[in-house]
Amino acid sequence: MMQVIVSHPTGNRNVRAVIEALVRENMLAEFNTTLAANPNSVIIKLLPAALKNELLRRTFSLPMQKIRSHPWRELARLGLPKIGLGHLVKQEHVFASIDAVYKKLDQATAKRLRRISFRKKCNAVYTYEDGALASFAKAKELGLKCIYDLPIAYWETGRRLMMEEAERLPDWACTLGGGIKDSLVKLERKTKELELAEMIVVPGQFVKDSLPDWSKNKHIVVAPFGSPLAMTDYEKKTEQQNDKTYNRRLRVLFVGSMGQRKGLGDLFEAMRLLNNDNIELVVMGSLLAPMEFYRKQYPHFTYEAGRPHEQVLALMRSCDVFCLPSIVEGRALVMQEAMSQGLPLIITPNTGGADLIDKGKTGFLIPIRSPQAIADKLNWFLENRSQIPEMSQLSKQHAANYTWENYGETIKCAIKNFLT
Repeated sequence: MMQVIVSHPTGNRNVRAVIEALVRENMLAEFNTTLAANPNSVIIKLLPAALKNELLRRTFSLPMQKIRSHPWRELARLGLPKIGLGHLVKQEHVFASIDAVYKKLDQATAKRLRRISFRKKCNAVYTYEDGALASFAKAKELGLKCIYDLPIAYWETGRRLMMEEAERLPDWACTLGGGIKDSLVKLERKTKELELAEMIVVPGQFVKDSLPDWSKNKHIVVAPFGSPLAMTDYEKKTEQQNDKTYNRRLRVLFVGSMGQRKGLGDLFEAMRLLNNDNIELVVMGSLLAPMEFYRKQYPHFTYEAGRPHEQVLALMRSCDVFCLPSIVEGRALVMQEAMSQGLPLIITPNTGGADLIDKGKTGFLIPIRSPQAIADKLNWFLENRSQIPEMSQLSKQHAANYTWENYGETIKCAIKNFLT
């Protein structure tokens, strides 16, 4: 019987789809994570509402005996900023940084491998970028296969593109973060992880193309993320109440961290080029610089703060077009979320979503670093507003083709074939 150990600190939606697919096939030996709450626990029910809700986000649809939690470092990462010790979580090398959380879980998973690999006849370990090195090294000792999930462009490609952006748009360099600030130790760790990997799972063609040539003889699986489920009756009613008439300004939505990795500087420049009062740019995301910085770059956008997921979808339904001119992504899930709410797209190939575009039907693909191309497509929507309702329906239909069940099944089947 094929058995796989999976490891991830937080259990994102894509991780959940993988472990659920493995459970359905009786292929999950164990899931190692940081926090895993039991919703039926008496202790959970007695906690204050805010803490209870935070923990309930860390519940998983699989038997509790399949879960091994390693909570303390993650609890510190979540709790220290609330008591004024945020400096202990912000830098890569500090005690409770996200890097430290990944590394600690990786080490814990490596210890678990030896303990259960023979007892459960485990065949492989499945883990994620930045949390795989110790697990893979131990797997090699034990004769287990190493499956590597790479959710964003390989670091060499990402770093090169970000360094180019820092030079092209120096004012926006402060928003680039991540890839240009990672230590050499962290980058070497990423390289060693890929070297040890035997099967690589990527979410789209852009990430696949970003892999170095020396790794392309490995077993590579492309599995696109899923989209949100169809709208509820309440959401449909809300959509009907939204004023999507031609009498108001065209509402263009950007959602994501507010930096140049997402191409926000190019979108602002496109809006300046258009200089048209009939279009409104709505920006929702986390600030990577003071608000004054963004207002200086382009003062006329409407800012929307972060909010729960259902409210994000409601905001999407109040807009007409979604624009994400990213420079580096893996596969931005927000694109499919926007499509599922009826928004055609203007995106770059580097979003990882080129397959989402049926030109002129679900949106348009534009080159990176081209404010003029963004402006041209925004102007097209201004001049062809009568086509938006049909594009909206086509976008919903196309997004519905991508399900989380299919995502998990694609990876599960690929694992079975790989291990056979």
